[in-house]
Amino acid sequence: MTVLDRDELPSDARNRKGVPQARHGHALLIGGRLALEKVFPGLTAELTASGAVPWDPGNDLMFHQMGAFRIPYPTGMLGVSLTRAFLEFSLRRRVSALPNAELRGGASVTGVTGVTGQVTGVELDNGEVIPADLVVDATGRSDRGDRWLEHVGCPAPEVDTVKIDVGYTSRLLHRLPGDQLTEQGGLIYLMASISPNDKRAAAAFAVEGDRWLVTLGGWHRTYAPTDPAGFAEFAAGLPVSHMSDLLARSKPVDDGDAVRYTYPHARRRFFERLSQPPAGYVAIGDAVCSFNPLYGQGMTVAILEALELGECLDRVGGPTAMMTRKYFRAVGKLLEMPWRIATAGDFIFPETVGPKAFGTDLANWYVGQVTRASHTSVDVHRVMLEVQQMLAPPSALMRPTVIARSLRAARRSPAVGAASTRVQSAVP
Repeated sequence: MTVLDRDELPSDARNRKGVPQARHGHALLIGGRLALEKVFPGLTAELTASGAVPWDPGNDLMFHQMGAFRIPYPTGMLGVSLTRAFLEFSLRRRVSALPNAELRGGASVTGVTGVTGQVTGVELDNGEVIPADLVVDATGRSDRGDRWLEHVGCPAPEVDTVKIDVGYTSRLLHRLPGDQLTEQGGLIYLMASISPNDKRAAAAFAVEGDRWLVTLGGWHRTYAPTDPAGFAEFAAGLPVSHMSDLLARSKPVDDGDAVRYTYPHARRRFFERLSQPPAGYVAIGDAVCSFNPLYGQGMTVAILEALELGECLDRVGGPTAMMTRKYFRAVGKLLEMPWRIATAGDFIFPETVGPKAFGTDLANWYVGQVTRASHTSVDVHRVMLEVQQMLAPPSALMRPTVIARSLRAARRSPAVGAASTRVQSAVP
């Protein structure tokens, strides 16, 4: 196995030019962590021993949405919080230690080699040709894969694009030993609106090296400024003071401006609809589906796709055209619900443009009820966490008992009473 990367691979946990979003907050969902453990046993213990921060999503994740925080409770689940660069470095060490693996940095792929219906290798920018039984396209959101498929006589797949104009700004802060978001606890803070009138989002992650990674931004060009004063002003305008308090008491790691990343649209490519996908080629990660990064699904879905690829190879016995077809069909099923849920959330905002699934407005109304219910109901919060951490299918939210509990508990949300008070006070 040869892994090719156009960046020169660092020997430590440094950000790479080829990952422009690396300096921002990344969520490795618990479902993704467990999937990684299947491939690399002991990885979680290795990460936490090296500084990654363990957390319980019920007690340590403070999620403010629709006017209130979810009710805390101990789940017994284990998540890890860390930077993208630290996770990449840990995985590179694991892969490098495999007897049949080679990692090559500074290797830019310009195309594939092959004949009609068959990919046989790749060509580098220096003219070198590397033969391969299977080429895995992990080049991200670029259109390189479309050109590669055309080279072997295969049309590009159909594409759905949803315009979201997401952008966020991040900076690192020093974290004192034992520092948490409140006196009661909290190692991760997430704020996201489910309101067409408020497009803001915010996150704070306790990460390795005794640091906080703070990310502020939102949908449809609701970007946080990069200068320190503007960044702090954006935080001060959020519904609760946790982010503003954190910025006030924590010194920045770098005295310069924060960094911004923009993401104009989410995109899904339907490889499963190709009538004759080529043998010797598959795509993975953002090369298949690039989600709105504010939902934190990307890394976990890519890991699950990698596991699916391994299972397809084992079942079929090799990188044949049949294997490619089975893999893309399996990935299509895997992506269906995460993509539908993510885009449904985006369509809360009238500015969102793209294919809108039937029933999206009703689904968003019900998710709003579930979210309000999570403010007071541990049972509803538990199911919501399991779905969001990709430990349970979205259908778990549609069980009759969950629906009944959600509709009852939603009426008890403190946000409902607060909204009623605001309306009454506004009436003369």
